[in-house]
Amino acid sequence: MHRTSQFLHQCHQTRVANRATKPCDVFINHRGIDTKRTVATLLYDHLYRFNLHPFLDSKNMKPGDKLFDNINGAIRKCKVGVAVFSPRYCESYFCLHELSLMMESKKKVIPIFCDIKPSQLRAVDNGKCAMEDIRRFNWALEEAKYTVGLTFDSLKGNWSDVVTSASDNVIKTLIEMEGGKQMQRRKTSPILHV
Repeated sequence: MHRTSQFLHQCHQTRVANRATKPCDVFINHRGIDTKRTVATLLYDHLYRFNLHPFLDSKNMKPGDKLFDNINGAIRKCKVGVAVFSPRYCESYFCLHELSLMMESKKKVIPIFCDIKPSQLRAVDNGKCAMEDIRRFNWALEEAKYTVGLTFDSLKGNWSDVVTSASDNVIKTLIEMEGGKQMQRRKTSPILHV
């Protein structure tokens, strides 16, 4: 029994170490107070079971990590983003910063509108952010509003359905991206005539 628990602990430690070092496939942008214990973690776990490497702050970061360095690096290296919009999303500087960075980096972003309509999204000047940040945040929110996404009503919907649908969309996007890279490699590789 002791050897089994040691082995499982060692496997877990290796998996945790790999999460932090391998570039992520999917960055999950969310408001923790609204969605961390529901759709964000469920989506992370679902994608992880498919051997993808999602990034979720609570799963990939450990005490002592530099917040902006880790998050900004994960966004820059990710292939696709998922933005989980919720009622208190726009109150968070971090959420808006992450979304802006994904949009500025021209990442494909799959929005999930969870208990909120796209028309309700806007950054409010509460005096804590520079006007340039407010403009940047509102630009990113406008981009997200006009991106086809998933809608979810937590009072009527099924968490499993929205997580499965989001996962399917992420996987389809990653497959399309990989197919595009293969086509690009074929176009740029020299043709040898014998």
